[in-house]
Amino acid sequence: MLRLKANYLWPAVWGRAFAEDDPANHATATRYGVVMGTSHEAPMMRGIEEWNRHPAGTGEWSFRRNPDAIKAYWRFGAERMRDQDIEGVITLGMRGNGDVSLPDGDGIDLMSSIIDNQRAILQDTGLIGRPQVQTLYKEVQRYWDAGYRPPDDVTVVFCDDNWGNMRKLPDPSLPARSGGYGMYYHFDYVGDGRNYKWADTANLTNVWEQLHLAYTSGVDRLWVVNAGDLKNEELPTQFFLDYAWNPAAWPVSELAEWTRQYAAQNFGAALAPAIAALLEEYGHLQSRRKPELLNRRITVNPAKDVTTDPTAIVYDDKATPFSLTDYGEMDRVTGDWLALAARASRLRATVPAAWQDAFYQLVYYALKDTAVIYDLRRAEFTNIRYAAEGRAGTNALADRAEALFAEDQAMSAYYNTVLAGGKWHNWQLQPKIGYGNVARYGPNAPWQQPELNNVALPDEIYPYLQRITVPAGSSLGVALDGGGSALPAFSPWQSQSTQYIDVYNRGTTPFRYTIDSGAPWLSVTHARGTVTDQVRALVTVDWRRAPKGVRSVPITVTGAGTTVVVQAPVDNPTLKPAGFLEANGYVAIEAGHYRRKTGNWQLLPGIGKTGDGLRSVDGTGRLDYTVTLTSSGPVTVTAYLSPRNNTRPTDGLKYAVSIDGAAPQTVNVTRATGANDTTMNRQWARNTSDNINRTTTTHTVAAPGTHTLTFWAVDPTVIVQRLVVDTGGVKDSYLGPPESRRV
Repeated sequence: MLRLKANYLWPAVWGRAFAEDDPANHATATRYGVVMGTSHEAPMMRGIEEWNRHPAGTGEWSFRRNPDAIKAYWRFGAERMRDQDIEGVITLGMRGNGDVSLPDGDGIDLMSSIIDNQRAILQDTGLIGRPQVQTLYKEVQRYWDAGYRPPDDVTVVFCDDNWGNMRKLPDPSLPARSGGYGMYYHFDYVGDGRNYKWADTANLTNVWEQLHLAYTSGVDRLWVVNAGDLKNEELPTQFFLDYAWNPAAWPVSELAEWTRQYAAQNFGAALAPAIAALLEEYGHLQSRRKPELLNRRITVNPAKDVTTDPTAIVYDDKATPFSLTDYGEMDRVTGDWLALAARASRLRATVPAAWQDAFYQLVYYALKDTAVIYDLRRAEFTNIRYAAEGRAGTNALADRAEALFAEDQAMSAYYNTVLAGGKWHNWQLQPKIGYGNVARYGPNAPWQQPELNNVALPDEIYPYLQRITVPAGSSLGVALDGGGSALPAFSPWQSQSTQYIDVYNRGTTPFRYTIDSGAPWLSVTHARGTVTDQVRALVTVDWRRAPKGVRSVPITVTGAGTTVVVQAPVDNPTLKPAGFLEANGYVAIEAGHYRRKTGNWQLLPGIGKTGDGLRSVDGTGRLDYTVTLTSSGPVTVTAYLSPRNNTRPTDGLKYAVSIDGAAPQTVNVTRATGANDTTMNRQWARNTSDNINRTTTTHTVAAPGTHTLTFWAVDPTVIVQRLVVDTGGVKDSYLGPPESRRV
């Protein structure tokens, strides 16, 4: 803490009592100049574990039903602080035992009475002048929203939603508070939609944007961050504190320089640029989705109203969020990680021996092991799919997944037993793969880590791998890119990867196969050969020879005594291309690739899951994009926004969209998604787990040709990452379709 210039600490909560476990703790903190506090659920300088060890009265942690014992408990904490001359910040208010809401209800009269009684104790013990805070964590913010205000000298601490998005900021129309405002932020979390505790998943641009927003909104009295197991969160924690000390020193344009200096501090100037580049890409890729959530697919039940009904959100903890069939998505995201890991391995070979342990811990372990986990998940979910199709290659994928799991376990074992001579013994026991197995560890499995009796279980692959008995003989199977009965449409304007046909065996005996195209300008790689398990054949079009217009070309696959005919739709447009080009039934645009902008927009590099983001500084202005559409009629436009909460005193986050100068359609994002960051309902959990907020408008395009798509700023909190125009061909995927070609 002292090296990082941190001077305020909330001690560990679960099963720990800072003042009792070592009676010298407070004196030691004071000697080092560390100001002690207690977290949001532990008032009056006493951690909740002290109550668990020494309950009094009825034993209930209830101010309504056990007030005398509760007040005596608080008084002891105040007297201990006075008698031991503890330098600390006193938490006011009350939450339920176990970091939950109060069992007594949430009336303003109750909270007012609690804080009035606490203040009376502080007055009696001579501590009324000591710093005090009320932390508006989760449901506690309701009191503030309903109009309750603690005494003016109390610092009001606003909180993020545990996933890095602030929930509330000071209303500039309110009078200034002498106690000012503080912030409680998270790099680690236990709770819904799922724990994330294993590795650093912070995107520094995202962190910067929220810290900057808080600071420039007047939140500057006290900042605290939940760093969890600090050993896993060195980089974001150091950035948090560096920024807190001098916000002006680190504008968003200097984030790359901060990372370079961080790398130089640990590994010297020569290695710093290469290491910084690894860390920047790591943060970007990791923020796409927490590793713990790689076996949860979240969908919306179209028969229910997502704006009001949390059960409209459907979790499948036996599915990948990434598409196995469309846009090559699973291969693309896994390839991104494997390429980054390969760069890290090459760099590792150049790191001096004396720095190898530090490099493993600060750079290599989380980066390489996340790549291993992505590769494992690809093998696992492809294995499950292949098993359902009876593919002969099913069991080989199970073998690969198990080998990758063994690699993951070996990396953790090295960290736990060998790294730095065993200095970090058993530091990496945190499970991160086996979440969601209710049969193994009970009803909390959808969100809680694999554990029994509050002890983490060894990790496992979940959902379980499938092994099949492959019958004797040979049997032809055909699977198409896109997972349908026809190939995705071919277009000279397409940006998605090359279409393919999988020819696979459902038996143990290899067989000969042929693939014949119905047009001389449509060709197939690996058009003839022998299939043992499977062959992937790529299908391409020679656009110099292909006729203009729309048509379908048959492709005939023959093998093992069976013939299958598949169709290849081909669309060779006659339109003159301009801007972003429609192909495969969509136009996808990264927000930063506008043709023209008006107003003051801030570029947020790398904040998006697939690129940069843009935020209107004052909530005005527009972004114009030129698109060429081959379709006409109704189209939808989906805006991909960072999953922000409404921090301002309005009825929701808003933006607007128009096409060709039509009246802008305004979207209230908060209402449209149904997300509630106070109740933290499933709609909110969907946005934070997927790390995106998607809302859609419908427009009418009069005719094919060149058009102007406009994104209008309404609220400065909104960060737009990308826009997708669906003319009827968008397939379900996690990241959305690849960005369209632009001319």
